[in-house]
Amino acid sequence: MEYNPSAIETKWQNFWNENKTHEPLEEPKSSDLMSEEDLVNDSVKKKKFILSMFPYPSGRIHMGHVRNYCLGDAFARHFRKNNFNVLHPIGWDSFGMPAENAAIKHKSHPKKWTYENIDYMRKELEGLGLSFSKTREFATSDELYTKWEQEFIIKMFEEGLLYQKSATVNWCPHDLTVLANEQLEEGCCWRCGTEVVQKEMPGYYIAITKYAQTLLDDLKTLEGQWPSQVLTMQENWIGRSEGLEFDFSLSASSKEKLGNNFDKYTVFTTRPDTVYGVSYSALAPEHEIVTYLIENNLLSTEKIDAIKAMKKVTERDRATEEKIGLDLEITVVHPLTGKEVPVWVANFVLASYGGGAVMAVPAHDQRDFEFAKKYDLPINVVIENDTDMSEAFTGEGKLINSDKYDGQKNTKAKKAIMYDFEQETLGKKQINYKLRDWGVSRQRYWGAPIPFVHCDDCGIVPEKVENLPVALPEDVEITGEGNPLENHPTWKHTSCPKCGKDATRETDTLDTFVQSSWYFLRYATNPEKWNDVGIDKANTDYWMDVDQYVGGIEHAILHLLYARFFTKALNQLGYTNSVEPFKNLLTQGMVLKDGAKMSKSKGNVVDPDAIVSKYGADTARLFMMFAAPPTKELEWNDSAVEGAYRFIRKFYENSSKCEGANASQIEKIDHSSLEKDEKEARKKVYEALQKSHEVMNKTYAFNTLIASCMEALNALNKQDNSVVWLEGYYILTNILEPIIPHASWELSEKLFARVNFENTLEVKEEVFVQDTIVLAITVNGKKRGEVEVSPNASKEEILAIAKENENTKKWIDGKEIIKEIVVPKKLVNLVVKG
Repeated sequence: MEYNPSAIETKWQNFWNENKTHEPLEEPKSSDLMSEEDLVNDSVKKKKFILSMFPYPSGRIHMGHVRNYCLGDAFARHFRKNNFNVLHPIGWDSFGMPAENAAIKHKSHPKKWTYENIDYMRKELEGLGLSFSKTREFATSDELYTKWEQEFIIKMFEEGLLYQKSATVNWCPHDLTVLANEQLEEGCCWRCGTEVVQKEMPGYYIAITKYAQTLLDDLKTLEGQWPSQVLTMQENWIGRSEGLEFDFSLSASSKEKLGNNFDKYTVFTTRPDTVYGVSYSALAPEHEIVTYLIENNLLSTEKIDAIKAMKKVTERDRATEEKIGLDLEITVVHPLTGKEVPVWVANFVLASYGGGAVMAVPAHDQRDFEFAKKYDLPINVVIENDTDMSEAFTGEGKLINSDKYDGQKNTKAKKAIMYDFEQETLGKKQINYKLRDWGVSRQRYWGAPIPFVHCDDCGIVPEKVENLPVALPEDVEITGEGNPLENHPTWKHTSCPKCGKDATRETDTLDTFVQSSWYFLRYATNPEKWNDVGIDKANTDYWMDVDQYVGGIEHAILHLLYARFFTKALNQLGYTNSVEPFKNLLTQGMVLKDGAKMSKSKGNVVDPDAIVSKYGADTARLFMMFAAPPTKELEWNDSAVEGAYRFIRKFYENSSKCEGANASQIEKIDHSSLEKDEKEARKKVYEALQKSHEVMNKTYAFNTLIASCMEALNALNKQDNSVVWLEGYYILTNILEPIIPHASWELSEKLFARVNFENTLEVKEEVFVQDTIVLAITVNGKKRGEVEVSPNASKEEILAIAKENENTKKWIDGKEIIKEIVVPKKLVNLVVKG
């Protein structure tokens, strides 16, 4: 049987398409059908929702795509074989700036470029034999998807979960759009490389901070099911901190300098126990007092220029920069001591956290310490310690130089100081979060229009739901200069949905993270209902949560956080009963070549199409699953790809050794009557079956499963019993079907005249019963040989056989044996004299 991957793969891909093999069964008509009793009785089939993060249609798939989708496909095929109703969909995250950049470069339309890419990439994914549902495929740029997304946005606006405000944003002067912090690289736009500037402008924000504590609390429900690294990253991003909020009052001279426009400002600290150690206060460069000083030229030109330079650096990049600051030449009054404290502007203070102002205690905060050392500011020790103060002391101890709190342990004094601040109305306990509300406005064409109208009389008015979708005009010119929607001659001119007067449409479009924050709920809605609803609650009651989610670690924070938030918000708005979207998460590592991430600029890209053309899709799939554990980085290796191909060819062509046997003989195998090599072969086959259960349900270590299958094939090769061969292939084709489906389906058809992937295979314990066991023989503690005995042999029988062992004899002949030890199932130890 010669292995011809091209013919085999074409045959089975056509078969799966024609027979709609991978479509899920219809959802239950009612949630009443989904009782535990029904599930047990199979009147409602148990479900599995398997999902890989959907791709951006960039033009061609890359090896990262191959790894991601092969992993997801393995889960889907495994559970489908084990009698689950499997939903395994695919779609396209198709809005975004790259399409506009491509339109400018190629003088084409973003829509045309996007949908042509989708068509091409769909064929590439089909060529890998991925078992996606075709009926549930959609692109997020489809008008029907936009329609329901706009409805959600309107509902969020009506419920106070979305609002407009002016704020300082990252602005790319080349692409003329707002960028998230995560879209900046060393202060430059991630796409065009232009230096980003900070700009004050109005925009729409989703109030994700209202869910900060819920998002934090519900991480506990994901423990053991999500990687601990991802949970920690989410927890740190939300950044809950408890502390004291209080005001620093400006000194009389400073108030005068500021024209009596400011009396005080608020600071937040998690270390109220160190409040007596304050030696300076620091403001963010965006703070209103700093802005006033600049606008009124109350600082030197050099200082003003330096502060403006600070503001150009994003908050994220400031965190890694050297700490720098400037004396603002004003002071505030310490609320407890009455002493004046100098006020500085510092790049480490963030406008988005704690009001953009901090109290600085250099003796007990390393950041404050380094700043104070650099600018020769006082360092006031208030926690007793025996260090040389070459760095800040951040440990526990008794308070000193802290008035009536002296002698108290700082952990106890923290509570006492907070209590006294509240009693004397100087401050209050406060919980803060690093999480900021989500800015969703983008000044670009290729995105979902924000469905609001601006009316001179009514203000911001949502479009009527019955008029949705607010669709993009196709007659636009993409020049890269300004927002094409803003410049369109007619599209933005409309009437107010409320009063009917002339009005203008909102020309900002939504951040693409919005589209990827609910797509899984759309998949979970039966396509027959897509025209009528965005999300069907009865359907999502059945399918949600996603049982296995697969994607890159680079999405560990924002995408997953936004998807978690959207699910909770849509629950609040009545669209779904789901609370957390993803039950289990697998974050796969990157595919590298020559030690670096594959990229055209590095010249180390491997074309998946070329691999499939040369070796077949099954080889590409096997290599991706075998070369490294899924969570680790995978280094591309041409020889290992060749090795994967050789294994499949050997597996396929060795099936000829099953000739002369038929399936009915498998159940009649008498294990006790088999030869040793035959028993060993069966044992290795069933060990691989055991490994498949462990891998699919617990470890995800597909590389170890494939290694077990290779061992089983090698063991089969050492015996000639055709029935044992046939049983081995019955099991191995089942185990390997999720990984190399084409070859497995072909072999199953040839060997069994049907495809035998519908029954759960049971492990037969009889194959693990050993006829003999091997014991090590040691003489005076050193290994000198081995002995093979019956598991039921007595101590005397074991010793007799051990002493007759040829390797052992030369170490004990002529010597007195003074001690004989048998450790059951492990070893024989003989202690001799001389």
